[in-house]
Amino acid sequence: MSTAEEATVNPDGSTTFNDAGGADSAGAGAAGEDMPNMDGAEETAEEIVKGTDPALFLALAVLAFAVIFVFLQLRKKKKNAEVDDFFSNLDGDKFNLKLPAAVDEYYEVKGKVEADGWEPGQAVQGGQPSPHHRALAQALMKRCIADIPIVNHIQRESAGMNKLYSQSMCSVKQWKSYQAAEALVSSEVEEVRAEADEIEPGWSQAVWRQAMQYHNMLKQKEEQAKSQAIAQQKAIADKKRAEDDKKAAEKARYDAIKQKVDDEKARIANAEKTAEELLKQEAREKDSKKAFSGKAGSGMKKGFLG
Repeated sequence: MSTAEEATVNPDGSTTFNDAGGADSAGAGAAGEDMPNMDGAEETAEEIVKGTDPALFLALAVLAFAVIFVFLQLRKKKKNAEVDDFFSNLDGDKFNLKLPAAVDEYYEVKGKVEADGWEPGQAVQGGQPSPHHRALAQALMKRCIADIPIVNHIQRESAGMNKLYSQSMCSVKQWKSYQAAEALVSSEVEEVRAEADEIEPGWSQAVWRQAMQYHNMLKQKEEQAKSQAIAQQKAIADKKRAEDDKKAAEKARYDAIKQKVDDEKARIANAEKTAEELLKQEAREKDSKKAFSGKAGSGMKKGFLG
């Protein structure tokens, strides 16, 4: 390495050179002494890594896996809850069924006839049912007819719900609600059959068929009554509309005639006014002519005499 020299100008004009290399070398030496030993640091890091227990890395990996697993499970649980809420809100109270009031009414009638001495399975005497037998049979038929809507509802929903459940397309809550409703209806059907056999042996084979027939008859009558009511309301509305149209036509005809009369009156009034104005104008013209003639005659005489 070349040595750097520093030039100094003396007062007498001469120049001297100082060797700065020593200072630079000293500074470089000092700087070299101040720099840390990087080789020693790298060796220390390698020793730390080599001295770490592999079980620590395994524990960290297991911890990370556990955190990811818990996160995925919570996410799945939240998603399933959202799906359950969706199906629950979608169907609402479709399977929140209750037995009709006719069920309690039947047992009230049964309690009364039993208190009067009627016994289940009592045979009809003389081919004619007793008043107790007739009252109980009517109460059971009323109960059975009132059950028809919920029985039909479960029968309609059964195939669809079983298909949804087999394809995992309905929630557990929805499926349990359907099962509870189905069990309720099935129990009611069997109880009605048992009560029918108590009233009249063998009636259980026909009670539901008869109830369905009565239900359809009542429904048909109800629909006919509704149709008749609608037709009656329509007839009343049509009659009222016809009357309103007639009144409107009569009023329009009256207004048209009145308008013609008013127009004729106005025309006559205008004609009379015009005629009156013409007469007045003619009178004014005559008066003007007379006045003019009089003045003209007076002037001529004066001039002639003069």
